[in-house]
Amino acid sequence: MDIGRLAVVSNRLPIVLSRKRNGWHMEPGSGGLVTALSPVLRDREGIWIGWIGTIQEDLPRERVLKDLMGKGTRESGFSLRAVPLSRDEVENYYYGFSNAILWPLFHDLISLCQFEPRYWDYYQSVNTKFALTVAQHTTPNDYVWVHDYQLILVGRELAHLGHQRRTGFFLHIPFPPLDIFLKIPWRFEILHALLAYDLLGFQTIRDKRNFIGCVRTLLDFKVSGKGQVNNIQVGDRQVRVGAFPISIDYNEFANLALTPEVADKAWIIHANLPQRQLILGVDRLDYTKGIPQRLHAFGQALERYPEMRGKVTLVQVAVPSRQGVAEYDKLKQEIERMVGEINGKYTEVGWIPIHYIFRSLTRSELVAYYKTCEIALITPLKDGMNLIAKEYCASNIEEKGVLILSEFAGAASQLYQHAVMVNPFDVQGIAEAIHTAFHMDHEERQTRMRKLRRLVQHYDIFFWVDTFLRTAIAKRLEDFPQMEMFVPTSTLNQAMGIH
Repeated sequence: MDIGRLAVVSNRLPIVLSRKRNGWHMEPGSGGLVTALSPVLRDREGIWIGWIGTIQEDLPRERVLKDLMGKGTRESGFSLRAVPLSRDEVENYYYGFSNAILWPLFHDLISLCQFEPRYWDYYQSVNTKFALTVAQHTTPNDYVWVHDYQLILVGRELAHLGHQRRTGFFLHIPFPPLDIFLKIPWRFEILHALLAYDLLGFQTIRDKRNFIGCVRTLLDFKVSGKGQVNNIQVGDRQVRVGAFPISIDYNEFANLALTPEVADKAWIIHANLPQRQLILGVDRLDYTKGIPQRLHAFGQALERYPEMRGKVTLVQVAVPSRQGVAEYDKLKQEIERMVGEINGKYTEVGWIPIHYIFRSLTRSELVAYYKTCEIALITPLKDGMNLIAKEYCASNIEEKGVLILSEFAGAASQLYQHAVMVNPFDVQGIAEAIHTAFHMDHEERQTRMRKLRRLVQHYDIFFWVDTFLRTAIAKRLEDFPQMEMFVPTSTLNQAMGIH
C-alpha cells in the first residue's frame, strides 16, 4: 500500500502519564485504536500526535517530560508528539464544545447542548494548535489521519496555514440527520471543515447518508457514486466519503478467553452467582448508553415473567466517566436508586436480581464476564458502533451466549441478523427480548453466536484500517474496496419495521 508515512492525530496520545510517590511514570495506552494503528505506524516509521492527558499547569519539568516522551517513543516503536493544553483549554474545548455541544448533538440529545460562544472560540484555537503541531512534524509526502469529533477543524486549519497534506478523517460517533444538525449555530463552518479532508470515514451507511444529506441541503454540492464510498465535488476537488465500521482485535479477545487466568475468574463468577443465567451490561457511565431504560426493562421482565425470578441475575458494570460533571453525577444517582428499588422489591433468600459494579474492570475480568454471561444486554440509545457487542461475541468461545442489541448501535448494521434486536426506548420490548433469550434453546444460541463470531473475526480492526487506507489511495471509484457484508440502511430499516 503506497500510503507513505502515516501521521495519526487524536485527542489523546496512546500513552498515559501518572504521578506516583516516586515520581512521574509513563504507561502504554490500550484500546482498539492503539492496537490497530500501532503496527502500521511502526512499519512506516509513523508519528502519533495528541494531548498527553495532563493539563499544562500540572506537567512535570521539561526535562522529565522529554524523557517520558522519549521512553514512550522507544517502547511504541513510532514517534510521539504531545500537544500541551491549559486548564482553560481543556475546560472549554474538551468539556465545553466537544462534550457539551458535539457529543449530545450528534447523539440526538439536543436538550443537553450548551451553545456557549466561548466554547467555539476555544475549539477553533485548540484545533489550530493541533494543526500547527501537525505542520511542524510532518511533510507534504505524509498521510495525516485525524480522528473524531474533538478535532474536526484540523484539516481546515492546515489549509488555512498554507500546509498541503493528504488528509483523512474518521468520525467515531454517529453523524446526526439534517433536522438535528441544523440546531448547531456553527453548522456551515463544521461542514466546510469536514470537506477540507480528502477522505471522510463514518461508522455506518446511515451516518454517511446523514452527512451527505446535510451537504446537499445546506451547500448544494454535487454527489456521485453508489455503495460504500461516494464522491463530493468541492470546487476543483473531489472529497471521498465512505462507511467504514470499526471493529476489534478478534484474536486478542478469543485467545484471552482461553487462558487459565480468565477460566479461573469465570469459574469464580458463576460460583458466586450459582444456578442461574447471567445477563451482562457493560457501559461507560454516559446518558447515551440507556442504562436507566435497561434497568426498567429488567424490572418489567421480572414483573411479567415470574418464572425468571431466582433464575436470572443482571450484572451491570458502569465504568466511571466525567465525575464531577452535573449530568453524569445525576445519572449515577438515578442508576443507584433504580438498582436499589428493583433489588428491594424482588430480592429473595439466596438471590439478588442485580449485581451492580461501579468501577473499571481489568481486561481479564471483562473477558471473564463476557465468557461467563449467557446473555449480553447492549441497549444504547445511540452509539457510533459499540465495540462491547463485538468483544462479547469474540470472547464467547463456548458459543452459548445471546446478544440483545439496540437498533441504534452502529454494530446493528453488521450484527442484526443473528442478534435479538430491540428498540432501547421500548421497555416492554426489551423485557420480551430478555424473556426470549432466557428460554432460547442451546442449538439456536450456538447457531446465532457462531455466525456472529465469524462476522467479527473476518471484519476485524485490521480490516478496518486496511479498508480505510486503501480507499485513501485508490485512483478510481471502481478501485475502492467494498465490504459485501455491510448492510444497507434500507435492509436494516426493513428488519426493524421502518418503512
